[in-house]
Amino acid sequence: MSTVVLISLAVMAFALCLTFIRLFRGPSLPDRVVALELFSSILVGIIGVVAIAADVALLLDVAIVVALMGFMATIGFARFLERGGPRDD
Repeated sequence: MSTVVLISLAVMAFALCLTFIRLFRGPSLPDRVVALELFSSILVGIIGVVAIAADVALLLDVAIVVALMGFMATIGFARFLERGGPRDD
């Protein structure tokens, strides 16, 4: 793999680790929802970079599905919080 691909994967993996920590330590539930959305967005980026590096177009379909699932999960959590779900403020 080229150097650019390796550097971008390393940076995104580091960001994924930091997001994973925020997902579990986040002070409140809305912070965790934002971290979950960021987690899925970074995962889509990683899948996209791997798809480009491996020249496999099928992985782009996987990235689209992961992005849609992350979006739907965020909408579901936002509705849950809007309707008065438990908050740990």
